[in-house]
Amino acid sequence: MVKKYANFLQVFLFFVFLSFLPIASYAQCAGNDAALTICDYDSAANASVNLYSLLGPSATPGGTWSDDYDMGGLDPATGFLNVHAISYSGVFSYTYTVDGIAGCTDNSSTVYVTIGGYTGKPSQTIICSALGTYNLFQAFDGRFLSPLLNGKWHDNRTNKDIEESVNVKELSGLYSFTYRMDAIGSCAAPPQATVFVKVVRAPEAGDAKPPLLICSDAITNYTNYDLYNLLTGADPNGTWTDMGPRPTGELTFAGDHVIDIEKIYNRFGAGTYNFNYSVPSPEAVCNADDEQITIIIERKLDLTGATLVVSPDICETEIPTATYTARLTKGPAAIPNGTYNVIFSVSGPNGGIETVTANFTNGILLFPIKSDYFKQVGDFTVTIIDVFAQNSKRACTNVTNNLSDILHIYPIPDLTGAKIDQIKTCQNADAVAVISNAVKIIDGIYDLRYNISGANTANFQTVRVTFTGGVASFTIPDILNSRSGNGVITITNITHVISLCTNTANLKGNIVINPLPNIANLRIQIANVCFGDVVSASVSGLGNLTDVTLSYTLSGSNTSTVQTIVLNPIGGNASFVIPSALLLNTGTTTATVTNLTNNSATCGINISGVADPFTINPIPVAPTAINQEFCKIDGATIANLQPNGAQYKWYDSAISTTAFADTYVLQSGNYWVRVTASDCTSEPTMITVTVNDTPAPVLSTDGQNFCGLNTPTVADLSNNTNVPATIVWYDAPNNGNLLPSTTALTEQGRYYGFDFSGTSDCFSYDYLEVTVTLTDCDDVPNDFFIPDGFSPNGDGVNDTYVIPNIEFLYPNYTIEIFNRYGNGMYKGFNGKPGWDGLNYEREGIGSGMAPNGVYFYILNFNKDNRPPKQGRLYLNR
Repeated sequence: MVKKYANFLQVFLFFVFLSFLPIASYAQCAGNDAALTICDYDSAANASVNLYSLLGPSATPGGTWSDDYDMGGLDPATGFLNVHAISYSGVFSYTYTVDGIAGCTDNSSTVYVTIGGYTGKPSQTIICSALGTYNLFQAFDGRFLSPLLNGKWHDNRTNKDIEESVNVKELSGLYSFTYRMDAIGSCAAPPQATVFVKVVRAPEAGDAKPPLLICSDAITNYTNYDLYNLLTGADPNGTWTDMGPRPTGELTFAGDHVIDIEKIYNRFGAGTYNFNYSVPSPEAVCNADDEQITIIIERKLDLTGATLVVSPDICETEIPTATYTARLTKGPAAIPNGTYNVIFSVSGPNGGIETVTANFTNGILLFPIKSDYFKQVGDFTVTIIDVFAQNSKRACTNVTNNLSDILHIYPIPDLTGAKIDQIKTCQNADAVAVISNAVKIIDGIYDLRYNISGANTANFQTVRVTFTGGVASFTIPDILNSRSGNGVITITNITHVISLCTNTANLKGNIVINPLPNIANLRIQIANVCFGDVVSASVSGLGNLTDVTLSYTLSGSNTSTVQTIVLNPIGGNASFVIPSALLLNTGTTTATVTNLTNNSATCGINISGVADPFTINPIPVAPTAINQEFCKIDGATIANLQPNGAQYKWYDSAISTTAFADTYVLQSGNYWVRVTASDCTSEPTMITVTVNDTPAPVLSTDGQNFCGLNTPTVADLSNNTNVPATIVWYDAPNNGNLLPSTTALTEQGRYYGFDFSGTSDCFSYDYLEVTVTLTDCDDVPNDFFIPDGFSPNGDGVNDTYVIPNIEFLYPNYTIEIFNRYGNGMYKGFNGKPGWDGLNYEREGIGSGMAPNGVYFYILNFNKDNRPPKQGRLYLNR
């Protein structure tokens, strides 16, 4: 409003200046400058004033208008001005511009509009003091135009001019204010307007005190708490409501303001609980006033049983680069996940107290500790002073119970000045090394790395020792003492186990190793035997020993006390016989070597794990067997004898040791069988084997010749042998099919006859082979005829042209069939199917199915000089 009012003053002064000058007429294209005075601001006509009409007849249409002071209300295209859109009285200018017209000496004109004052239509208004400030322009009757804004307000109560905004916060009652405006140009000052404002006092819900902080261990003191205790300056008779976010249900009736906070904690736990106090207004113009109070219940953190681990423990050489972390793990009491502040202290020369922020996640809280606290060798105690949630109001004093941990910065171990006593042992025996005078080593557990040179060589060996008062001992394992002689042990490195602090060393000691039997490859082997056999034990892996004493025991089926025997090995091997008096039972017995002593030295060694089980098997009983008979044709072999199986072997005599092969073909004679179980063989059992045979059948003279006209069968063939009642016939000599006696014989068919003996139930081994001929027909029968026709119509009756039995009477016959033109249709002979009515002799027109009609044949008998026969036949489909 200040800017617009300043513009108004400029325009007003310019208008005064203008009143002394004649309005020049230069604009022939944009018309003439003009002036307009409007004193009746609220007239309806002022809603649309045509500025273009004021420019005169010389104004050229199509130009544009501009609002020089940006007062609003102007349509730049039409030049119509809505005066009601202007909020100030004064003189304002509007410029009309025409571009692009040739010959124009002046292409713009200005219209000056004077707007007189207007104070609006006042009314009486009721407001609430809660508004704080009230703009008096809001007190006018909204049914009319609003007053212009560049007038002055007067407070009739204080008789002072004021700004339009009034502070009504502390007011209550009816107040009047007068609005006036000055004259503008020829427009007189408008009538003053007086507005009445009734201010209604707003209700006061008071001001909330700081939140009530309660620790869970003091909750019993708040079983009957008045919520008014948390308000100041509140009007009475308001209403309390439970706001949540977790409604407690403690307010049970209108006017209730007393709650049981202990019950809230027991039901809902720690948290923030809000209650709202609302005071209603006596008049609707004011809203009810609300104030919210807060009660915060915090659960006491109990870290009883919690653990604190500060890591890592380091060596003094790591001090410049080490970083440190504390890990706090809760005890039995639950700790909610979240962000917490941790106050802790660190002991030592650079110690102090610090607060850090970290997260508890699933009962574990991690936080870093500055390395500035730990700058030298020593033990440093880190103690938790307090732990509380980051958003905690510190309502509780939490329990930490001196929760602490010690961080160790260890010195580098140093063996300078220490010594190793002389070490003596036997070959392949453990040796004990003793370190003394290690005055620079603090008590504790250490890992040593050492080398062995001399009779035995070993590098990079490690051992764990415990130093107490500068003394420690360790065992050099027997595997490192495999060779006798002198050697040197050198400790090259020492590492503190707990801290892993390490240092090089050069501590030496002497080793003396006396010879000892080397049992690394010692073996005892005893073969399984049969009862009564000599049991010999073979011992190997004795190396270069030549004089030893071996001790052993027996266990299992046979037991013994420790037995000793002196052996003189050659090339590391020796053997001995276990006395038969110790082996009285069959079954499994284990021989276990218990000691081996090198008799040429003073060292012996107890042995475990060198053993060999062996079995003394019983002699099986001679098998049961009976005499057996076979047919020669069956080709029985040893495998067919009973008993049989892998455990049975057959021999040609009682003393033979070479068994028959299973494929050996049996012959009549005596055979012996033994059974073997667990590599032990019984006494033999003898049986007699008989192999039966029957002579092959004999064929009668010309017994193979038949006439096919007689339809001969296998029975006719049998009758032509010397054993017609017992002979059987097959279609092959081996694995053939048995032929029934009614089987018809075929031309040139081969038949194999075997005789069968009812006494031995055996077929003959040899057989009779017969090739049959069916053409032994001396006379042509009287009923032999040649058909004179056939009907190849596919009905299964007389479909082919054949001459019955001609193959038996004239086995070498041929036949040719011609049509009436002498063209050949078919050629036949023995073994070829009869003519089926198709032309097989020609292709093209004459080939294919022969038509019904008369055909001619020539039959050549080719036997006994019988001349060919010609005739005719009829084909009828």
